[in-house]
Amino acid sequence: MPEPTKPAEAKPKEKKPMEKAPPSDVVPETEAVRKEIESLLALKDEKGSRIGSSQHGVYAFYDYFGEPIYVGRTKERLGTRIRRHLTNQRTDAVAMSVLDPIEVAEVELWPIDVEGKSKEEIEETLAGAEYTVKTKVIADSKLKFVLNEKDIPKAKEIKLPKSYRHRIVPSPIYEARQHPDIRIAQRAATIADLAKIIVERKVQKGLRRTLVLQAVRLEALAKERLDQIAEAIEVEGEEEGEDL
Repeated sequence: MPEPTKPAEAKPKEKKPMEKAPPSDVVPETEAVRKEIESLLALKDEKGSRIGSSQHGVYAFYDYFGEPIYVGRTKERLGTRIRRHLTNQRTDAVAMSVLDPIEVAEVELWPIDVEGKSKEEIEETLAGAEYTVKTKVIADSKLKFVLNEKDIPKAKEIKLPKSYRHRIVPSPIYEARQHPDIRIAQRAATIADLAKIIVERKVQKGLRRTLVLQAVRLEALAKERLDQIAEAIEVEGEEEGEDL
Protein backbone atom coordinates (compact mmCIF):
# COMPACT_ATOMS: atom_id res chain seq x y z
CA MET A 1 0.00 0.00 0.00
CA PRO A 2 1.26 3.45 -0.80
CA GLU A 3 2.31 5.45 2.23
CA PRO A 4 -0.17 8.21 3.16
CA THR A 5 1.07 11.64 2.21
CA LYS A 6 1.91 13.87 5.08
CA PRO A 7 0.02 17.16 5.27
CA ALA A 8 2.17 20.12 4.36
CA GLU A 9 3.52 21.83 7.42
CA ALA A 10 2.02 25.24 7.98
CA LYS A 11 4.54 27.98 7.66
CA PRO A 12 4.96 29.91 10.86
CA LYS A 13 3.30 33.25 10.65
CA GLU A 14 5.67 36.12 10.35
CA LYS A 15 5.53 38.33 13.38
CA LYS A 16 4.74 41.87 12.50
CA PRO A 17 6.88 44.41 14.27
CA MET A 18 4.99 46.02 17.13
CA GLU A 19 3.75 49.43 16.23
CA LYS A 20 5.22 52.11 18.37
CA ALA A 21 2.79 54.26 20.28
CA PRO A 22 2.66 57.74 18.77
CA PRO A 23 4.60 60.31 20.76
CA SER A 24 2.53 62.53 23.02
CA ASP A 25 3.64 65.61 21.11
CA VAL A 26 2.38 64.61 17.68
CA VAL A 27 0.07 67.63 17.58
CA PRO A 28 2.18 70.41 16.04
CA GLU A 29 0.34 73.14 17.96
CA THR A 30 0.99 71.43 21.29
CA GLU A 31 4.66 70.99 20.52
CA ALA A 32 4.98 74.60 19.38
CA VAL A 33 3.46 75.88 22.64
CA ARG A 34 5.71 73.64 24.73
CA LYS A 35 8.78 74.97 22.92
CA GLU A 36 7.72 78.53 23.77
CA ILE A 37 7.26 77.55 27.42
CA GLU A 38 10.77 76.12 27.45
CA SER A 39 12.09 79.30 25.78
CA LEU A 40 10.59 81.34 28.63
CA LEU A 41 12.03 79.07 31.32
CA ALA A 42 15.45 79.20 29.66
CA LEU A 43 15.70 82.99 29.89
CA LYS A 44 18.56 84.18 32.09
CA ASP A 45 18.10 86.46 35.07
CA GLU A 46 20.40 89.34 36.00
CA LYS A 47 22.85 86.87 37.58
CA GLY A 48 22.96 84.70 34.47
CA SER A 49 20.86 81.87 35.93
CA ARG A 50 17.90 80.24 34.17
CA ILE A 51 14.70 81.70 35.57
CA GLY A 52 13.03 78.29 35.33
CA SER A 53 15.60 76.98 37.79
CA SER A 54 14.70 79.55 40.44
CA GLN A 55 13.65 77.65 43.56
CA HIS A 56 11.10 80.25 44.61
CA GLY A 57 8.87 82.56 42.68
CA VAL A 58 5.49 83.98 41.72
CA TYR A 59 3.73 83.62 38.39
CA ALA A 60 0.73 85.02 36.53
CA PHE A 61 -1.15 83.61 33.55
CA TYR A 62 -2.90 85.84 31.01
CA ASP A 63 -5.55 85.06 28.41
CA TYR A 64 -5.57 85.94 24.69
CA PHE A 65 -6.68 89.50 25.43
CA GLY A 66 -4.10 90.23 28.11
CA GLU A 67 -6.48 89.70 31.03
CA PRO A 68 -4.95 87.98 34.10
CA ILE A 69 -6.63 84.68 34.89
CA TYR A 70 -4.49 83.06 37.58
CA VAL A 71 -1.76 84.02 40.08
CA GLY A 72 0.31 81.60 42.12
CA ARG A 73 3.56 81.06 43.97
CA THR A 74 5.91 78.12 44.31
CA LYS A 75 8.72 76.67 46.38
CA GLU A 76 9.34 73.75 44.02
CA ARG A 77 11.16 75.63 41.22
CA LEU A 78 9.35 77.89 38.79
CA GLY A 79 9.96 75.58 35.85
CA THR A 80 8.49 72.56 37.62
CA ARG A 81 5.34 74.40 38.65
CA ILE A 82 4.76 76.04 35.25
CA ARG A 83 5.16 72.71 33.45
CA ARG A 84 2.77 71.01 35.85
CA HIS A 85 0.13 73.65 35.21
CA LEU A 86 0.48 73.95 31.45
CA THR A 87 1.90 70.67 30.13
CA ASN A 88 1.55 67.84 32.65
CA GLN A 89 -1.73 69.30 33.93
CA ARG A 90 -1.16 67.74 37.33
CA THR A 91 -2.37 70.51 39.60
CA ASP A 92 -5.59 70.96 41.55
CA ALA A 93 -6.39 74.14 39.64
CA VAL A 94 -6.31 72.29 36.32
CA ALA A 95 -7.98 69.14 37.62
CA MET A 96 -10.89 71.17 39.00
CA SER A 97 -11.25 73.21 35.76
CA VAL A 98 -10.36 76.42 37.57
CA LEU A 99 -7.43 76.92 35.21
CA ASP A 100 -7.81 75.91 31.58
CA PRO A 101 -4.30 75.62 30.05
CA ILE A 102 -5.74 76.30 26.59
CA GLU A 103 -6.84 79.74 27.80
CA VAL A 104 -3.28 80.72 28.71
CA ALA A 105 -1.57 82.82 26.04
CA GLU A 106 1.07 84.63 28.12
CA VAL A 107 3.03 83.84 31.26
CA GLU A 108 4.83 86.27 33.56
CA LEU A 109 7.39 85.07 36.10
CA TRP A 110 8.93 86.78 39.13
CA PRO A 111 11.91 84.75 40.42
CA ILE A 112 12.35 85.48 44.13
CA ASP A 113 15.83 85.51 45.65
CA VAL A 114 15.60 84.21 49.23
CA GLU A 115 19.29 83.49 49.81
CA GLY A 116 20.23 83.71 53.48
CA LYS A 117 16.63 83.95 54.71
CA SER A 118 15.01 81.72 57.31
CA LYS A 119 11.96 79.56 56.55
CA GLU A 120 9.72 82.14 58.20
CA GLU A 121 11.28 84.98 56.20
CA ILE A 122 10.95 83.00 52.97
CA GLU A 123 7.27 82.36 53.62
CA GLU A 124 6.69 86.04 54.44
CA THR A 125 8.51 87.15 51.29
CA LEU A 126 6.58 84.76 49.03
CA ALA A 127 3.26 85.72 50.59
CA GLY A 128 4.05 89.40 50.10
CA ALA A 129 5.17 88.85 46.51
CA GLU A 130 2.08 86.84 45.60
CA TYR A 131 -0.27 89.41 47.10
CA THR A 132 1.61 92.27 45.42
CA VAL A 133 1.42 90.53 42.02
CA LYS A 134 -2.30 89.84 42.45
CA THR A 135 -2.95 93.47 43.35
CA LYS A 136 -0.86 94.70 40.41
CA VAL A 137 -2.38 92.51 37.70
CA ILE A 138 -5.94 93.17 38.86
CA ALA A 139 -5.33 96.94 38.93
CA ASP A 140 -4.04 96.75 35.34
CA SER A 141 -6.92 94.59 34.10
CA LYS A 142 -10.30 95.44 32.61
CA LEU A 143 -12.39 92.85 34.46
CA LYS A 144 -10.66 93.39 37.84
CA PHE A 145 -10.39 89.78 39.01
CA VAL A 146 -8.47 86.52 38.70
CA LEU A 147 -9.96 83.02 38.73
CA ASN A 148 -8.15 81.56 41.76
CA GLU A 149 -10.59 79.45 43.72
CA LYS A 150 -8.73 80.17 46.97
CA ASP A 151 -8.29 83.69 48.27
CA ILE A 152 -4.75 84.98 48.11
CA PRO A 153 -4.26 86.17 51.70
CA LYS A 154 -3.63 89.85 52.24
CA ALA A 155 0.01 90.46 53.06
CA LYS A 156 2.50 93.28 53.27
CA GLU A 157 3.25 94.38 49.72
CA ILE A 158 6.88 94.25 48.65
CA LYS A 159 9.02 95.71 45.90
CA LEU A 160 8.85 93.09 43.18
CA PRO A 161 11.98 91.90 41.39
CA LYS A 162 12.30 92.08 37.61
CA SER A 163 9.63 90.02 35.86
CA TYR A 164 9.84 87.98 32.67
CA ARG A 165 6.74 87.95 30.49
CA HIS A 166 6.50 85.85 27.36
CA ARG A 167 3.77 84.83 24.92
CA ILE A 168 3.75 81.04 24.87
CA VAL A 169 1.50 80.65 21.82
CA PRO A 170 3.43 81.42 18.61
CA SER A 171 2.05 82.86 15.39
CA PRO A 172 -0.03 81.93 13.43
CA ILE A 173 -1.58 79.72 16.13
CA TYR A 174 -2.05 82.74 18.36
CA GLU A 175 -3.94 84.75 15.74
CA ALA A 176 -6.25 81.82 14.96
CA ARG A 177 -7.00 81.05 18.61
CA GLN A 178 -7.52 84.71 19.48
CA HIS A 179 -10.65 84.93 17.32
CA PRO A 180 -13.50 85.88 19.72
CA ASP A 181 -15.77 83.05 18.54
CA ILE A 182 -13.04 80.47 19.30
CA ARG A 183 -12.50 81.93 22.73
CA ILE A 184 -16.24 82.07 23.44
CA ALA A 185 -16.55 78.37 22.59
CA GLN A 186 -13.57 77.49 24.80
CA ARG A 187 -14.86 79.50 27.75
CA ALA A 188 -18.29 77.91 27.44
CA ALA A 189 -16.70 74.44 27.45
CA THR A 190 -14.66 75.30 30.55
CA ILE A 191 -17.78 76.53 32.34
CA ALA A 192 -19.58 73.29 31.49
CA ASP A 193 -16.68 71.22 32.89
CA LEU A 194 -16.56 73.31 36.06
CA ALA A 195 -20.32 73.10 36.56
CA LYS A 196 -20.17 69.31 36.15
CA ILE A 197 -17.51 69.07 38.86
CA ILE A 198 -19.66 71.17 41.19
CA VAL A 199 -22.62 68.83 40.60
CA GLU A 200 -20.58 65.69 41.22
CA ARG A 201 -18.52 66.73 44.24
CA LYS A 202 -18.83 68.52 47.51
CA VAL A 203 -16.99 71.74 46.78
CA GLN A 204 -16.01 74.87 48.65
CA LYS A 205 -17.50 78.31 48.07
CA GLY A 206 -14.40 79.41 46.16
CA LEU A 207 -15.11 77.03 43.29
CA ARG A 208 -18.63 78.40 42.90
CA ARG A 209 -17.18 81.92 42.88
CA THR A 210 -14.83 80.86 40.07
CA LEU A 211 -17.85 79.58 38.13
CA VAL A 212 -19.50 83.00 38.46
CA LEU A 213 -16.33 84.79 37.35
CA GLN A 214 -15.95 82.47 34.36
CA ALA A 215 -19.53 83.29 33.41
CA VAL A 216 -18.73 87.02 33.67
CA ARG A 217 -15.76 86.51 31.33
CA LEU A 218 -17.95 84.65 28.85
CA GLU A 219 -20.70 87.26 28.99
CA ALA A 220 -18.25 90.15 28.53
CA LEU A 221 -16.65 88.57 25.47
CA ALA A 222 -19.96 87.48 23.94
CA LYS A 223 -21.36 91.00 24.42
CA GLU A 224 -18.25 92.55 22.88
CA ARG A 225 -18.51 90.18 19.92
CA LEU A 226 -22.20 91.02 19.42
CA ASP A 227 -21.38 94.72 19.42
CA GLN A 228 -18.66 94.14 16.80
CA ILE A 229 -21.09 92.30 14.53
CA ALA A 230 -23.81 94.93 14.97
CA GLU A 231 -21.34 97.71 14.18
CA ALA A 232 -20.09 95.89 11.08
CA ILE A 233 -23.66 95.39 9.82
CA GLU A 234 -24.42 99.06 10.43
CA VAL A 235 -21.32 100.19 8.52
CA GLU A 236 -22.14 97.80 5.67
CA GLY A 237 -25.67 99.20 5.49
CA GLU A 238 -24.37 102.76 5.31
CA GLU A 239 -21.96 101.85 2.51
CA GLU A 240 -24.75 100.17 0.52
CA GLY A 241 -26.90 103.29 0.97
CA GLU A 242 -24.13 105.47 -0.43
CA ASP A 243 -23.91 103.25 -3.52
CA LEU A 244 -27.59 103.74 -4.38
